[in-house]
Amino acid sequence: MTPSNSYREQALRCLLGLSPAAFERYCQRLLRESGFEEVTVTGRSGDGGIDGHGLLKVNPFVTFRILFQCKRSAECGSVGASQVRDFRGAMLGRADKGIILTTSAFTREAEKEAKRDGVPAIELVDGDQLIELMSQLELGLKPVTTYEVDPVFFQEFGS
Repeated sequence: MTPSNSYREQALRCLLGLSPAAFERYCQRLLRESGFEEVTVTGRSGDGGIDGHGLLKVNPFVTFRILFQCKRSAECGSVGASQVRDFRGAMLGRADKGIILTTSAFTREAEKEAKRDGVPAIELVDGDQLIELMSQLELGLKPVTTYEVDPVFFQEFGS
């Protein structure tokens, strides 16, 4: 484990240690911190895979209704195209935009399906992107400054 990756691995372990409901609440907070408004976790079964909704206000004239789905699992492997299609089907007529957040990854087919012409695009956020957002927002991560001694600097002063 390299020092630069150790925090990423630890953060992923923390996310995987959350219950599904706690991971949904974490995603809710992540979306709020990213500028979404009125973000709510639905917390219902039988909702067609919709875990929450919110608003993204672009400017005073344009606001998008968003729905999101959270997939927290190390065992589930990659999220596939069928899961993207199912989510799109659940969101049609209910929102302008969809987001799927996962601790794992997306298959190439899922990425293609998310951007397929003629249907609403769905944003895909994988585990690496989640950790990057955590870093940018300092959400669950604390920045640490470290220093290394530069021996060459001291050589100019002689012994």
